[in-house]
Amino acid sequence: MDPLDEVNPPTGAAGKGAAARRGPEPGLPATPDGLTVSVATEEDWNHVIAWADGERWNVGRGDAALFLPTDPAGFFVGRMEGRPVSAMSVVNYSARYAFLGHYLVDPAFRGRGLGLATWQAAVPHARGRSLGLDATPARQDDYAKSGFVAYYDTVRHTGRPQRAGAPGPGTVPVTGEHLAAVLAYDRQYFPTDRADFVQRWLTAPGHVAYARLTEGRLTGYGVIRPASEAHRIGPLFAETRADAEALFDALTAHLGPGDEVSLDIPAPQKEAGALAIDRGLAAEFHTVRMYSGPVPANRAEQAFATTTLELG
Repeated sequence: MDPLDEVNPPTGAAGKGAAARRGPEPGLPATPDGLTVSVATEEDWNHVIAWADGERWNVGRGDAALFLPTDPAGFFVGRMEGRPVSAMSVVNYSARYAFLGHYLVDPAFRGRGLGLATWQAAVPHARGRSLGLDATPARQDDYAKSGFVAYYDTVRHTGRPQRAGAPGPGTVPVTGEHLAAVLAYDRQYFPTDRADFVQRWLTAPGHVAYARLTEGRLTGYGVIRPASEAHRIGPLFAETRADAEALFDALTAHLGPGDEVSLDIPAPQKEAGALAIDRGLAAEFHTVRMYSGPVPANRAEQAFATTTLELG
């Protein structure tokens, strides 16, 4: 199950862009059933992770501790009588760009309109920013009614990796001396700067990061992290398939023979899909990258794997 298999999507919204996304302010009572939506604590978000694991999202271990500092005011839970029952994140990366994810309702409370009420309370946090999300195909039309436009599909590939052998020279663990180059390279693939997030992502417990160097120039980097099921690779940004292959082999070198990996691959990057299949992975499902508002120029659709479906 992918990270926006939401219940009670934002159907019936009128208009386009930010005007279509207005709703009650977070923290104010919302109907139905006396739902109140407010900013989540890390403890609250543990409930959300439990729901996501129940839907087999394959949540990365420790993701909450890395996600929440990106925009502490951008993670929302809906409560009924003090109990968390719904969730959504609207993470403001900059003054112009935000990303929506974690659209979930506790399975015991679905079918009551709580998802839509949470949407109406949380989305105004974006405050007119361009807003990205990854939608399930079944919900694409619902998001289109709220002003979102489809840009490309992202396909999850999962399997036990077949490695070609030890990566060649030029593929090295990321260290402090590579940080400036990695941050500059990451910026090419994302709509805005996210340096603080990337630094946490590179150095978090359990995360393994490699850089690809060609004649002293950085030509790619990638990160793998443990998750509830398969290890997740993301991002995997690279100039060429050869660069991506070297990084893939380095990132998976420490895995056992029974370990699986997952990558979320933008469909326009044909070489990435071919690489995944050649390494023994198979396509599982796809989501649709959608945006409301202008999208700053970037190379996201050329990535060999996106960072996360939850935060873009």
